[in-house]
Order: sequence, then C-alpha cells, then structure tokens
Amino acid sequence: MAVDIVYETHATTTDNEAGLATGWQPGRLSDRGRAAARELGERRHTDRLAAVFCSDLARAVETVEIAFPARKLPVHRDTRLRECDYGELTGHPVAELAALRLRHLDEPFPGGQSYRQVVEQTRGFLRDLAAAWDGCRVLVVAHSANRWALDHLLRGIPLADLLGAPFEWRPGWSYRLPSRWGADRPPPARLQPGQPAPEHR
Repeated sequence: MAVDIVYETHATTTDNEAGLATGWQPGRLSDRGRAAARELGERRHTDRLAAVFCSDLARAVETVEIAFPARKLPVHRDTRLRECDYGELTGHPVAELAALRLRHLDEPFPGGQSYRQVVEQTRGFLRDLAAAWDGCRVLVVAHSANRWALDHLLRGIPLADLLGAPFEWRPGWSYRLPSRWGADRPPPARLQPGQPAPEHR
C-alpha cells in the first residue's frame, strides 16, 4: 500500500507581504493569510484525511488551527517540517536569498542550514510516516523548502533544478509515499544547525 500525502504551504504571512525571509522565526499570518487558511479548510473539508502534520513554526500552526477549528483531526507538529534555517540572513529580502539558493544547496547559510539538510530531515519524516500511516491519506502543512524536498525525494527531481526555479503557489500538491519507504536506510543524525530545535513530536 502507500500513504497519500496532500501538501499545502502555510498561509500568507506579514513577512511574505513585506518580501522578507522568515526562516526559523515564528512568523504570523496577515489578514489575507487568515482568509486563505479558512479557504484551505473549506477546500479540504471533504477530503478523507486521517491526520494533519505540520511544521512547529507558528505560521504553520496558525494556518492549521484556522483551517480546522472544529474538525476532530489529530494534528502532529514536527520540527523536521521547518523551513530552511537562513541563519544570519533571516529577515533579509527574499530576493536576496533567492539569488543565493544554489550556493547553499550543500553549504549551510552562515549560522544556519543547507537545503540538503532540509532534505535529510524530510527523509526522516517520510520514513516515519510510511511506517505508521500506511494506507492513509494525510495533510502536510509546511514551507517552500519542504515542498522542494518532497519533489526531490518522491519524484526524483534534481534539487538544483528545484532551487533554481521560482516558487509558484497553487492549492495543494499530491504525493504518493510507498509503504516502508526508506526502511533500508539508516535514519539521519539529528540536525542542529544554528540554535538547537526541540525534539520533534
């Protein structure tokens, strides 16, 4: 069997509207973002979701809380679904970071992470998801770097190609995660670039 993954980015934040890179900072939804989060809940109202998994960063958590205020779905926050940590460049203009993405495919941002480290964290998340939720349909709410990681790991798209292309929003992406995916690979070491993150849960 397999896990059917529905992937959605968190809703629009005040930093998004200002063109700033939030990274591991919490971020907060704008008025437009809160409206989009409600629309996400309406869009997924009839989906047969078994659970929701989201980044533990506040903007993703807020998106899920607004989208599903009364729906009794188990929600799991996971540090492995965080955006890339931009380290010293957190808060800088997105356009500035976009020009540097390929440079940081394997080389971490100063005081932060590389995109390859995000991929490895996502790999560990997918391994656990495949083992525990086989045969289910789940929603994942996270960030742009996590969506690139899913495209790389589950669709085989070279990471450099993904980082070099502009991010285009759309109402959800679908992925199929084979059962026992990655079971033959050892789990990655806990990544703690920059400030240590709490354990995923």
